[in-house]
Amino acid sequence: MKVAIVGATGMVGEVMLKVLTERKFPYSEILLVASERSKGKELEVGGQKVAVIGLEEAVSKRPELAIFSAGGDTSLKWAPIFEEVGTTVIDNSSAWRMDPGKKLIVPEINATELTRKDKIIANPNCSTIQLVMVLAPLHKKYKMKRVVVSTYQSVSGTGVKAVKQLENEMAGIEGEMAYPYPINRNALPHCDVFMENGYTKEEMKLAREPQKILNDTSFAITATAVRIPTSGGHSEAVNVSFENDFDLEEIRTLLNTAPGVVVQDNPDTNTYPMPVYAHNKDDVFVGRIRRDETQAKTLNMWIVADNLRKGAATNAIQIAEYLYEHDLLGSS
Repeated sequence: MKVAIVGATGMVGEVMLKVLTERKFPYSEILLVASERSKGKELEVGGQKVAVIGLEEAVSKRPELAIFSAGGDTSLKWAPIFEEVGTTVIDNSSAWRMDPGKKLIVPEINATELTRKDKIIANPNCSTIQLVMVLAPLHKKYKMKRVVVSTYQSVSGTGVKAVKQLENEMAGIEGEMAYPYPINRNALPHCDVFMENGYTKEEMKLAREPQKILNDTSFAITATAVRIPTSGGHSEAVNVSFENDFDLEEIRTLLNTAPGVVVQDNPDTNTYPMPVYAHNKDDVFVGRIRRDETQAKTLNMWIVADNLRKGAATNAIQIAEYLYEHDLLGSS
């Protein structure tokens, strides 16, 4: 099986290659695909050097699977071209997520929706993935009415340029700016571009994507997304109102048994999720689990995950694993 990684030289692409190797994904040939300026560059995959190729050459090789992390414009143009030659595409950009004809997948929640007919599959937003991993089992049990989420997102979510800006500022070096303001010793309530309604695109992704993943519009989500000076890992303060009341110990048990979720919640030992603990891990961590004492049937939580792994690369590879294990790759 030929597998193409489109955007292989980017931050998420590099993590995808690492995760593919770690999880021993069964490919016979790996195609590393990037922009024209990266063609010929060699990357190490599983102990071997592999040269980067362009998109046209990758299409000509007709891979069974292509995992995209190269931006929305590239995905919109090239995913259908790969589809035409029989390739199944898993796309990490926002290009296809809200397309009614494309499925938005978190494997632990809704992979069973996938069929051979799904040739372009959307990987959700990084902040959405960790949020729904925790909300899904709670919604099933107690039925959510309203969710208020505030995010604390690392600069790695913006990309290499933003990581470099933070490093430069910490070292007192003037350099290229990824953000309109300094990020070191600062917090920017500005993730992605602003929209006409005053929310950012990131905030609207958090509002809409969970409804699609859970196939349910009976609950509403409102979000404020903030960029903070951490180099990796996204955190979220989440307030959830339910239709049915809950027991806190039952909540902890429910989350502890949810696949891919780890409860870290003991105030007596200062145990709670932090980006430094989530780094290089594929689980979603939840803690600070407590009742909202101002609202009935309402819960507060703190959710943390590595945004480059479960928030992007690992989720995409898990989708690929599901397709492979259930013989869903190939013609429909």
